[in-house]
This record gives sequence, structure tokens and C-alpha cells, in this order.
Amino acid sequence: MIICAGNIESFKFAEPMGIGLVDIAINLTRRCLFNKPDFILFIGTAGSYGNHNILDIIESKRAANLELSFLENNSYTPLDNVLESENKMTRNDTIVNSSNYITTNEEIAKKYNEYGIGIENMEFFSVVKVAREFEIPVAGIFAVTNYTNKNAHEDFKQNHKKAMESITKYLLEKNIIK
Repeated sequence: MIICAGNIESFKFAEPMGIGLVDIAINLTRRCLFNKPDFILFIGTAGSYGNHNILDIIESKRAANLELSFLENNSYTPLDNVLESENKMTRNDTIVNSSNYITTNEEIAKKYNEYGIGIENMEFFSVVKVAREFEIPVAGIFAVTNYTNKNAHEDFKQNHKKAMESITKYLLEKNIIK
């Protein structure tokens, strides 16, 4: 099953599940309870913490939920905040960080890189968490729209359409969709 966030990030071949950590967790859980898929592929856009370029395509099976307060040593969590799918389909080790907030500070982006985190996408951590709960292999494919800096939102808007086209082209080339 191919899923996406929805709204402006919708694809005709993907089922929209919601924007942000909470909405996608609710809707994907509901979907898995009533019609459990054999595999979940999440597709969407992402911001780069600096090591990936605009319009790069990133495959991942690893997700994190590291918030700014954690990076600044102002908090801790008893939760497992880095998850990995057991699937053998994806070998890429890029960790995708998820938060309901978009990073706009280049210095913070450098701290994410120090933890081995390459990109951010609002939903992927929840997707991986739900998939693991239901023992479903999961992967994500992302097109980079922006760097995580003060121009993040403007760059996202400027590159979004081309990123969506790049994801579609990539899926066609890999024979994931027809």
C-alpha cells in the first residue's frame, strides 16, 4: 500500500492519511485495523539538514522524533525516539526526523546532522511506529524541497511541484507504480 500525507501532498496512486504526527497515526491505525496491508510505502517531501540537495530522492526505513528541546539538553524522553523497519527493500540509512514543527535554523540543522539525521518529514515517525505495531514492513521515499533554514517555507513552495513530479518519476522508473 502506498500512502501520503494528503492535502497539497496527494498523489493519484497513494492513499492520503493525514498531515502531522497525530493525524497520520490515527488514520493509519484505523486503516491497519480494518484492512491491514502487507507493506506500507510512505511518499512525500522533506527538508534537508544540509547533507542532501534540493530534489534529491531519499529512501529510508529509519525514523526519529527528536525535538529541539532534546538537542539543547533541555529535556529527555523515556520513549524510543529512533525506529527502524525490518524490511529488506531499502538499504539507505538516512534517518528521517519527524516533528509537527519545521526547522528554520541552520545551527539546529547542524545538531541534527551530528545525530546522523539527514532530513525531516512531519509524518514518517508515526508511519514507522504504526507499521511496527502491526508488524508491517515499511519504507519511505522522499524528495527534498528545501534546506532547513530561514528560507525553508519559501523554498518548499518554490520546489514542491517539481519534487512531487520527481517522486512520481522515480516510482515509475523503479516499477513501483505503472
